[in-house]
Amino acid sequence: MEVRARAPGKIILAGEHAVVHGSAAVAASIDLYTYVSLRFPTPADNDERLSLQLKDVSLEFSWPVARIKEAFPNLENPIPPSSCSLETLKLIASLVDEQNIPEANIGLAAGVTAFLWLFTSIHGCKPAKAVVNSELPLGSGLGSSAAFCVALSAAILALSDSVTMDFSHQGWQVFGENQLELVNKWAFEGEKIIHGKPSGIDNTVSTYGNMIKFKSGDLTRLKTNMPLKMLITNTKVGRNTKALVASVSERTLRHPTAMASVFTAVDSISNEVAAIIQSPVPDDLAITEKEEKLAELMAMNQGLLQCMGVSHASIETVLRTTLKYKLSTKLTGAGGGGCVLTLLPTLLSGTVVDKVIADLETCGFQCLLAGIGGNGVEFSYSGIPDIGGNFS
Repeated sequence: MEVRARAPGKIILAGEHAVVHGSAAVAASIDLYTYVSLRFPTPADNDERLSLQLKDVSLEFSWPVARIKEAFPNLENPIPPSSCSLETLKLIASLVDEQNIPEANIGLAAGVTAFLWLFTSIHGCKPAKAVVNSELPLGSGLGSSAAFCVALSAAILALSDSVTMDFSHQGWQVFGENQLELVNKWAFEGEKIIHGKPSGIDNTVSTYGNMIKFKSGDLTRLKTNMPLKMLITNTKVGRNTKALVASVSERTLRHPTAMASVFTAVDSISNEVAAIIQSPVPDDLAITEKEEKLAELMAMNQGLLQCMGVSHASIETVLRTTLKYKLSTKLTGAGGGGCVLTLLPTLLSGTVVDKVIADLETCGFQCLLAGIGGNGVEFSYSGIPDIGGNFS
């Protein structure tokens, strides 16, 4: 039996940074995914190891089940979604240290730790092999770690007794509402191991898909009525999210009245974006009108992010390049590099899109095309016996 799960990345359509100061923000899923396949060995395999293969970086980690039992002598499973205690975290860290992760990939250690915690909490000390690959660039603000945790939680739960599934269904299928809630809770615990104090926004978008409006800790799921397509440009410039958030707070202390006005304006933009996305679309003309409004709101939001001081020379290069083609662009996430969004109107020709991409790639940037607001986490089964006892 093998299960495959896929979880989407995310973008912030409006409201990043201002959300920390009480404004609303809107996040959306993108149709770029992280995939996790999970299988239990058959007795014929004679494999008593728990393995994790990260295909994108050509690394594989494995632990004999006996070693895991030795590390967790009092392991009880399955347990309800709960935080990993400091004591357990230390035990898992020792298992991860034994793998001698190359210095260049040491940032992956937290993800490996999250895998061990999620798997052993739900399945205990069983042999299994998980294989991970992703269409999302790491550490660029597209929610790659959340997509990893969501896909991992989904795959692990789909082969557990915690959820009841239809094994006969062919192709991708979606979880029920209660099961999605369970996936989301476990994924959030994985995110805590990786990030310490995550907001929960990234894993929620990846789990449920579509779009989410959030303000002062409250998350509201939105249903989009229009297809949206974005060009996502990865500047490949690393950024320090904590430092950027702190710099906005420091600017707010220096200019409280002016920055309060900026945050109020961002709040209005986020609310308007949410209203446009959810309103009915009677015809193609209505789609064009909505796209024009969204383009203006994106440009306004970018201007306000510049006021906050979180733009970057690389982001400004993307803005100038797309402006030549009269396209609207804004940073997404922390800023200071990372990824940049460009709205691609429905009527925009493919030739123009190709030219924009060519110009941006000449600057050394990576370009990704993505649909916005699609499904959340999905899963599929393979290796299921048919009536004659053969496996598909």
